[in-house]
Amino acid sequence: MKILFFGDSITDMCRNRDENADEIFTYGNGYPMLVASALYRKNPLKYQVVNRGIGGDRVADLNARVRCDVWRQNPDVLTVLVGINNVWDEFNDQDGQEPDRFRKIYSMMIEDTLKRFPNLKIILVEPFVLKGKNTEAQFERVQQLCNKYAEIVQELAEQYHIYFLPLQDKFNRAAQQFGAEKFLFDGMHPMVAGATLIADSWLELFEKSILSGMESFS
Repeated sequence: MKILFFGDSITDMCRNRDENADEIFTYGNGYPMLVASALYRKNPLKYQVVNRGIGGDRVADLNARVRCDVWRQNPDVLTVLVGINNVWDEFNDQDGQEPDRFRKIYSMMIEDTLKRFPNLKIILVEPFVLKGKNTEAQFERVQQLCNKYAEIVQELAEQYHIYFLPLQDKFNRAAQQFGAEKFLFDGMHPMVAGATLIADSWLELFEKSILSGMESFS
């Protein structure tokens, strides 16, 4: 089973993008590495984890490279996490256009992908934000925008009958208990605890939903 993670720097996390790189260097330092670790611990022959995150990407960038980085890989499970860079675009321009563009481009990417791979399992991950050094100056505005994009992602998941992975509430609860900086070091990018939170949430959804009716993950 090939599992592909597609997104921005939260997925990328310093992965080696060289196609000839040894496998261990291709996962990056984030949640895809932790997912791969958990799955390979169960059965390193059954699963193949591929990381195709690129830092700075917006949904338009993902759509531009979906053919090369997703379709050519022919995955069984596709996970998409994108949105925080679109949040910053809207925050800086404040023209009200970016959420509509985000929805249209994201929708087109999903539709085109499902047309080619109707049996593909797709997980859309909720974008998230906490108060940190990169967000605290205008946190209320950034939080408001991020919530808007999160609503769009959930609506798209419902529209196309695919999976939605909520994370914001989990990050909020974790931040209240231990402090935001222990989970997102700048308000956006995960620390080890943050990457673990994402990976654990992903694995829970994967086990309960995607593997439902298949051989038990455990």
